[in-house]
Amino acid sequence: MTSAIPLPADPAIDDAVLDNPAWSSLTGPHAHFAIGNELVKHYPADVSPFVGVRSWSDPDVWDALIDVFGPGAPVTISNADPELPSGWAELGRGSGVQLVETDRLAPVPFDEAVELGAGDVADMLALVERNQPGPFLPRTHELGRYVGVRRDGRLVAMAGERLHPAGWTEISAVSTDEAYRRQGLASRLVLDVAFHIRERGDRALLHAAADNVGAIRAYEKLGFALRRTSEFLTVQTPER
Repeated sequence: MTSAIPLPADPAIDDAVLDNPAWSSLTGPHAHFAIGNELVKHYPADVSPFVGVRSWSDPDVWDALIDVFGPGAPVTISNADPELPSGWAELGRGSGVQLVETDRLAPVPFDEAVELGAGDVADMLALVERNQPGPFLPRTHELGRYVGVRRDGRLVAMAGERLHPAGWTEISAVSTDEAYRRQGLASRLVLDVAFHIRERGDRALLHAAADNVGAIRAYEKLGFALRRTSEFLTVQTPER
């Protein structure tokens, strides 16, 4: 069950698109990635696992999900905990939090940060595999600007942009190699990404697993505030 968290005194944080960020992204800035129909959209499988649903209150949404993914298919949904119709199965679930920038956030460029692209994918995937910050796929870097830090030619830290709900950009894939932690690299990369987000006129948000207390505290220290908690779950469409 999704639950609200007391918000900071900032009316912009009560932005409805933040309650459905994947749908806002796939019908807005990321529309060129969208696959689906008028009720359900998703990213290509090598870009992102996120699925956007226009409204869970629409009675046709379940048939729309089957039309998009087919029978007997796993589907991961987030920011929702709907009651599953007959024939649907829950395969797994977890809890997450959403954090948004406040006026305390002071973004600044990081001189050591280098922009990452297609030629860096192997190194990015290897760093993510070692650190497990969340889903990162061969084309995830196409969702926005990604930056990293290299030491002796090796990629040791990275961060970048993922979802783009209207007026906002999500900071994601924040990773630091174990041997280079406690040097402030992750924080400086987050602030660099946030700086360029603000330059475009957007505001920054983050998502994290609810049990990742260390990361949540670090983001709060930088100037982000908890906005909400939510369930994310994997379900299976009915077999036909």
